[in-house]
Amino acid sequence: MRVVTQQEFGGPEVLQVVEAPRPVPGPTEVLVRVHAAGVNPVDWKSRAQEVFLGKPPYTLGWDVSGVVEEVGFGATGVQPGDEVLGMPWFPREAGAYAEYVTAPSRQFVRKPAGLSHVEAAGLPLAGLTAWQALVDVAGVRSGQRVLVDAAAGGVGHLAVQIAKARGAYVLGTASAAKHDFLRSIGVDEPLDYRDETVTASDVDVHLGLVGERGDLRWLPAVKEGGLVISVPGGVAPAVRAEAEKRGVRTSPLLVEPDRIGLLGLVELVEEGKLKVRVDQTFPLDEVAKAHERGEAGRATGKIVLTV
Repeated sequence: MRVVTQQEFGGPEVLQVVEAPRPVPGPTEVLVRVHAAGVNPVDWKSRAQEVFLGKPPYTLGWDVSGVVEEVGFGATGVQPGDEVLGMPWFPREAGAYAEYVTAPSRQFVRKPAGLSHVEAAGLPLAGLTAWQALVDVAGVRSGQRVLVDAAAGGVGHLAVQIAKARGAYVLGTASAAKHDFLRSIGVDEPLDYRDETVTASDVDVHLGLVGERGDLRWLPAVKEGGLVISVPGGVAPAVRAEAEKRGVRTSPLLVEPDRIGLLGLVELVEEGKLKVRVDQTFPLDEVAKAHERGEAGRATGKIVLTV
């Protein structure tokens, strides 16, 4: 099979498409023929430096949409021929940048019929990040005010829709040029992060998707007793200290495989309450260009590899 690998840390040029043996599913595992694979910030960070995978060689990618080809002994929930999506093994190596992957059957769910493989490949990692933050950690409910930083990005645009589906009033940050898009996905109050005079108030939950700089910028908007969830890199010491002064709670979050969360996301898709915005697709051979697009930081929605 064709697979993307790297022998060293570096820029997008270190990514190479090579031939490798097709994997065999073990007990409780399934073999999935990959139709599309999502590209996420953790991918290019792991390409450039040691994050979760140790040192190269390895194959990047955790977002998978494809078709079950084979099931191992004891695997349940899916069968050969099923169209599935999932985020297997994270943060261990999953090797989604390939024509085939193997993983536990319960780390996949059936793909909604109305969702293309390209759209489905953009859902698992970003969608589960948003779901676990807003549903599991924050318990967002009707009437709350939720501020999503980088609301036009991969995680952000899905978080907005999840918060809206739960009845929240949503504030979202993006450049002014993307405010029409934010309104189209349900943002009640777009905020131009480039305008230092822009403020917000009475926020119950701040979903921080930018890092320390963004968390510190919007922390004054969070009410006493509110919650800041910091996704990239966890809660910075300066953010934690300032939050404690203000009586604001903080929580880090690292997404993990989650069948219940995937089923929740699929249900929202089937109800028409959640749509995946695909920024751009690239064939597997152009994986380096996909990383360049992602690292530029201007994507609206998800970048996806077609396999």
